[in-house]
Amino acid sequence: MTADKHLRIDLRSEQDRVVLALHGELDLVGAPLLQSEIESAAVEAAPLIVLDLEDLQFIDSSGLRVILSAHERARERGQGFALTRGSHQVQRLLSIAGVSGHLQIISSPDELLTPGQKG
Repeated sequence: MTADKHLRIDLRSEQDRVVLALHGELDLVGAPLLQSEIESAAVEAAPLIVLDLEDLQFIDSSGLRVILSAHERARERGQGFALTRGSHQVQRLLSIAGVSGHLQIISSPDELLTPGQKG
């Protein structure tokens, strides 16, 4: 199965953020696709990056690694970084990995964030 059939990413640019909505499975097959999107000029120029995980059915350690790498890069560039909760499986992996307390979780990709809330 190819990455684009396995994982679909819809990118939406707004004035104060770029939202990457993930659909499908973020695993070894889909992780490079997300990595490529995160390295795009539109994402790198945004003041805030939001990963919308609402429609993500599955994530594994390779997907988690890309998310953590994106969070670190955003921090280095002075960008805000947040993600939505996602499915029960996604929440469970974030919790088991012990990273849910280190990432800013928001209820909606359009949630207003104050400048002090950068992830």
